Amino acid sequence: MYKFTIKVPMSIKSILIATYKTLLKWPKRRLIKALENLKIRYAELEAQVNKLKEENAKLKQKLEQEKIQATNKQVNKPSSKQAEWEKGCSKGKDKSKKKRKRRKPRKGAGNCPKNKEPNGTETATVEKCDLCGKDLSDKAPLESYNERIIEDIPDLPEETKITLVKQEKKYCDECQEVITAKSDLALPKADIGLNATVLLCYLWIALCLPYTKIREYLATFFQLKISTSGLSRHVIRVAGIMRAVHGEILNDINNGSVLSADETGWRVRGRSWWLWVFGTPDTAYFTVDKTRGSDVVRRVLGEIFFGVLVVDGWSAYLYLLCEQQSCLSHLLRKIRKFRDAFPHLTDIVKFYVKFRRIIRDGERLQKNRDELGAVVFQRRLKRLKKRLANLLEWPNPDNVLQDIIKKVKRQQPRILTFVEHPGVPFHNNYAEYLIRIGVLKRKISGGSVSAEGAEAYALFAFNLCDL
Repeated sequence: MYKFTIKVPMSIKSILIATYKTLLKWPKRRLIKALENLKIRYAELEAQVNKLKEENAKLKQKLEQEKIQATNKQVNKPSSKQAEWEKGCSKGKDKSKKKRKRRKPRKGAGNCPKNKEPNGTETATVEKCDLCGKDLSDKAPLESYNERIIEDIPDLPEETKITLVKQEKKYCDECQEVITAKSDLALPKADIGLNATVLLCYLWIALCLPYTKIREYLATFFQLKISTSGLSRHVIRVAGIMRAVHGEILNDINNGSVLSADETGWRVRGRSWWLWVFGTPDTAYFTVDKTRGSDVVRRVLGEIFFGVLVVDGWSAYLYLLCEQQSCLSHLLRKIRKFRDAFPHLTDIVKFYVKFRRIIRDGERLQKNRDELGAVVFQRRLKRLKKRLANLLEWPNPDNVLQDIIKKVKRQQPRILTFVEHPGVPFHNNYAEYLIRIGVLKRKISGGSVSAEGAEAYALFAFNLCDL
């Protein structure tokens, strides 16, 4: 027969009893030595635990700072300036659940009905049957026929039109000078005609093509061979004609009541320059400069501006003496980035909701200003400013919320300016729209090769606002 032994797990009580019986058999000297060893080991382990706690706290703080820095880099990326509470905003909505209604396609190949009067007629004849191939050239056509309107461009020339212009000279007895006739076929001192000039400027400015592509296009379709340096010099010459108009636009900018400004990077011979835009609802002024500092703002607007300047919070505009409105869409986007990066910090969500409510109430107050009257408007505006000040005195904020409050407090004097001035937006969307023209040109062409070319683009760019 086999004997089976089953090990029953010992209870804590039995373990303590067995340990006590074992320790009773030890001599007193051995017990004292064991206790001293345990005391020393406990002290070593406690010191090790405290050291690990300190290292853990440092690593946690370091990770939090790195996360804050990474979030700060993300918040400055451009995005939509439409507030999330505005009608039609698609942020936070599931686009996959939307079912778009399919429109029935319109017959025909064009984008609009062909209701123009034709300037020519052509008859398409039937020579043979498309089904069986039988010859139908001897048969008379039927009385009924189909009509279709076709729009096309003229045939491209096989070679460019070269004109020899003889300029007469006459002597003026009054001025005692020889007067030379001027031609309307080209600009002064230019060998490129006006038609080619218009096409060149359109390709370079409106379509943002680089000179290499323009050269290939002109050579392929028009047999017009011009080097890239020749194209650049000609564009700079044309831009010089618009310098007077550029000065008139600058005067309009300085006299504007609401002005939006923004800047973006620009490359000149591989180096970092900056393209600036200053825009009113009627016009826009572009300029290119090496720096992104306040010297450019002073050069364009002077030391004092009597209107309201709407900007994105860049410090270069703070040196200008004027009333300013910071872009609140930028601030809201920054707070949302921190809210998404630290979802466990509920104070950020609460701060964001209260700050957003202040902006919405300010927008409503600006809209109802005439209905409320001056006294009620000033009282509510004062109350709104007090709400903002109380919000920035958040009790015991953590490191992340403290960084957010610091960003908002830096813009505090320029947050509710829009409420006091009718027609002033709380965002810098218009300047972002204007500067987008330059961003598109930079992405396609890569910037400018020379400072003269960059200045020429700034002289041309104001015409793009109407395209």
